[in-house]
Amino acid sequence: MSRNPSERGRGRARDQSLPFHPRGMGEGRDYNRRREGGGFGGGRGRGGGGGPHDVEVFSQGAGQPPGVDAHVTKIENESAIRIKQATKKTLSGEFPLRPGFGIMGREVLLWTNYFKLVSDGDLVLYRYSIEISPGEAGRVPVGKKVKRIVQLLLEEHFQPRRSDIATDFKSNLISRNDLEIEEESYQVTYRADDEDEAAPNARQYRVRLQSTGLLTVSELMSYLTSSQADLMFGSKEQIIQALNIVVGHWPKAASTITTVAANRHFDLNAGPQDRMSLGAGLQAIRGFFVSVRAATARILVNVQVKNMAFYDEGPLDKIMHVYMQQNGPNKFVLAKFLNKLSIDVTHITRTNRSGRRVPRIKAIQGLATRDDGQNLAHPPKVPQYGAGAKEVQFFFDEAGEGASNKPKSPVGGKKGKKASKAGPEPLSQSGYISVYDFFLQRHGITIRDTNLPVVNVRTRDDPSYIPAQVCEVLPGQPAKSKLSPFQTAQMIRFAVRRPPYNAQSIATSGGRLLGFEPTNPTLQSFNIDVVPKLLTVPGRVLTNPNIKYAGTKLVDPRSGSWNMQSAQFVTKADLAKWTYLRVSLQGGDNFWQSDQDFKNTMDRFQTTLRQRGIRLTDYMIGQHIVVRLQNLESEIDTAIHRFAINSLRRPKLILVILPEQEMASVYNRVKSACDIKEGILNVCVIDSKFSKANEQYYTNVGLKFNLKLGGRNHSLDPTKLGILKEKKTMVVGIDVTHPSPGSSSNAPSVAGIVASVDEWLGQWPADLRVQTARQEMVDDLDTLFKSRLRLWEKHNGTLPENILVYRDGVSEGSYNLVLEQELPALRKGCREIYPASMTKEDKPRITIVIVGKRHHTRFYPTKKGDADPRSWNPLNGTIVDRGITEARNWDFFLQAHTALQGTARPAHYYIIYDQIFRERKVQAPFASATDAFEDLTHNLCYLFGRATKAVSICPPAYYADLVCDRARCYLSGLFDPSPGASPSASVSAGGGGRLPDANLIRIHPNVGDAMFYI
Repeated sequence: MSRNPSERGRGRARDQSLPFHPRGMGEGRDYNRRREGGGFGGGRGRGGGGGPHDVEVFSQGAGQPPGVDAHVTKIENESAIRIKQATKKTLSGEFPLRPGFGIMGREVLLWTNYFKLVSDGDLVLYRYSIEISPGEAGRVPVGKKVKRIVQLLLEEHFQPRRSDIATDFKSNLISRNDLEIEEESYQVTYRADDEDEAAPNARQYRVRLQSTGLLTVSELMSYLTSSQADLMFGSKEQIIQALNIVVGHWPKAASTITTVAANRHFDLNAGPQDRMSLGAGLQAIRGFFVSVRAATARILVNVQVKNMAFYDEGPLDKIMHVYMQQNGPNKFVLAKFLNKLSIDVTHITRTNRSGRRVPRIKAIQGLATRDDGQNLAHPPKVPQYGAGAKEVQFFFDEAGEGASNKPKSPVGGKKGKKASKAGPEPLSQSGYISVYDFFLQRHGITIRDTNLPVVNVRTRDDPSYIPAQVCEVLPGQPAKSKLSPFQTAQMIRFAVRRPPYNAQSIATSGGRLLGFEPTNPTLQSFNIDVVPKLLTVPGRVLTNPNIKYAGTKLVDPRSGSWNMQSAQFVTKADLAKWTYLRVSLQGGDNFWQSDQDFKNTMDRFQTTLRQRGIRLTDYMIGQHIVVRLQNLESEIDTAIHRFAINSLRRPKLILVILPEQEMASVYNRVKSACDIKEGILNVCVIDSKFSKANEQYYTNVGLKFNLKLGGRNHSLDPTKLGILKEKKTMVVGIDVTHPSPGSSSNAPSVAGIVASVDEWLGQWPADLRVQTARQEMVDDLDTLFKSRLRLWEKHNGTLPENILVYRDGVSEGSYNLVLEQELPALRKGCREIYPASMTKEDKPRITIVIVGKRHHTRFYPTKKGDADPRSWNPLNGTIVDRGITEARNWDFFLQAHTALQGTARPAHYYIIYDQIFRERKVQAPFASATDAFEDLTHNLCYLFGRATKAVSICPPAYYADLVCDRARCYLSGLFDPSPGASPSASVSAGGGGRLPDANLIRIHPNVGDAMFYI
């Protein structure tokens, strides 16, 4: 499938059960991964149901679903033959050509969330760039102001041709016809949406349009329909981008639709079935993602349900009250919640010719602070941070003295515009006046709640204070902060829906909102038709491997999961010294009635560990500490250090019992103290669960014990591991995590790497590095990689001949960067370690696979018999490499897991570099390298050591993801600053400051070769 360059990198919204970091919410997030765990088959979670007779599947009209497009299949088959015959096996940039389509598995027919785009054969798109010169004070307009300037450009200068023009309202314009631009630039005078005319002194901008070429859509179709293996077409990405602009123009231009991140559209008038309150001033709204994609023999439109959290619209004072009722009175926290929120200031009314009120839009910059306006002649008087209307005073001078903080800012109209008179006569005396008295005397408005903070809608240097009572929060503003646990639970309730219900929404509500049904005027003008009917694609269900435990015990997974029952781990660890640390909060719940009661729990847990095969001595009596929030970190550090300095009783592993309250804070500190400072292995459990746990829970914890101690929990028959069984291939996982909304300005990105140490793929030691915020490519990768090679050599006595890399965390537009930057770093690391005898033989051979999780492709069964009886999703092991892919690209979608709830998201695997599989002789039972690699990747998903089920992405990528999550724990003060911290310490997306001390994530040598992160 063609990569859409407009779909950029990720902020790494994380899924993690301990602690859980909810960041970007919506059905697009895979909530199922957060629940992946093991032991006795795990639980099914919500969304369970009865047998197959209860299953519902999506249907589109009466009768049987349509079969796959025969023309597409024909081109795919012809392309496979031509590629096999070709001498050159790579595309431009060295991407390998697809070595055929897979045939393994049972064939199934699936719906997918794609529509077909049909256009005139002679459609030509004229493309122009938009450049807006800076306005007054040299400021370049951004955000909504840019959109408004482009709107005015079209209204004032291209009105007769507007129906033939589409734009992204930012930097690109697409026209059906040549605009024949003669002027060097166009003048645009700014005015708001509801203003009839611009103010006399309104800002003026110069907008320059420059032709960037012609795009012929039929040329793209010829390329996609051709089966010629080495055919090149350089304009593919540009045409896809242009079609995305045309398709997205209608929802972006609609006043009743809000657009987030270029291609996520939400109906501001969504009904109750498509919105839900999340509490504390936020609501969830269901909308749709849309993206034009290239596929074999056709152009497609991918549409997916998206759920996002938005601010409630309405009176600001009510929203502030609701927020503080649920989050407490901390004004620093409130300020972060309100930061950059757009409001309509209502105490002064202006109307246009039609009598409609013209909104006065401001953005909240913060609350009142004692440092506001310190350079003004008459600074405001603010006794405390977040003061109310009676406390905050500003200097009033009707004659103009102290004009920079005159009441024109808090109460007046825009410069040069007449505002309707409101309230009593204007004040005449100069001097300080409170915001409360000013609004009472000047506008006749009595502020009801004088304790509620006033908001600043200008800057700290030149503040402008407004009481919340006269402010209305505008609709359609996405929430920028992390959701609370309660809001997260509410969002999951809203977002998690059965697959057929999401498919139905896409085909109906999605088609209407995006202007496909009926066809909107923009698409009509461009002679483009997007038929809002889901397509069908061929899929296959791969056979799952059997699971091996100690001895001869084999387990046959059912629905992707299995039961350990009386099985023992395949290789058991030794544990001579271990103990516990029980952490309780002062005044918190106590889940054990006595010390004996707690001892009984520990004894039962210890017995289960022995039953699973871990060879351990009796646990040593540990510590029980009761901490207060104020000294939580120091108390935990002291307790763990006390274990570490006891030379005779220093434990190899500590079981840490966390309090349910403040679990995340305690967890983060424990991990930092043990993994970084003291070098002691540790496993954490929650007191409320551990106190009433059963054998299944104990076994789940035992999975982590055995892995951290160097054991292997389960394995597969070597014949299921293809090339890996030859003991010559090291498998590597790489990921990068980035700062999230609300992170500190010094929050970095962190790169993580894991690698196998033998052919059994049971142990995956890891390493970490900090790097510049929001940088996708890994810095210092050669050094990280060399540490993995040395560890393999330590275990095997030789270096690997093959390196199979699963690279997570790369946006589609950055695939080439991996080849340009990371592949050379891998080769550099090899040159510095491998002997000349191996490098002369072009060893090691390297294959790089991009693992995509945050894509928007979904599949739905067409038959009840092909659906999981509980979740109604496709069966685990479902794989798709036809229909929505491009024949030349080597990629596929694999749903290896059984989704616990909601709509399953398959993983997307895209091979961008290959020296291993294409040149290797294909061995039975496989017909091609495609089948061999697809089968290997599927089987790897059964080797995730922390679970007794197949997981959604293969373990190398999953483990690298967990390593990066662990880094977020070590740097929690930067990634999740204290709620009570000053708002100036944070930015909306993090990054941009100095890199933190690398020692904060440097793993202690005692645990560096263990799976400390699991």
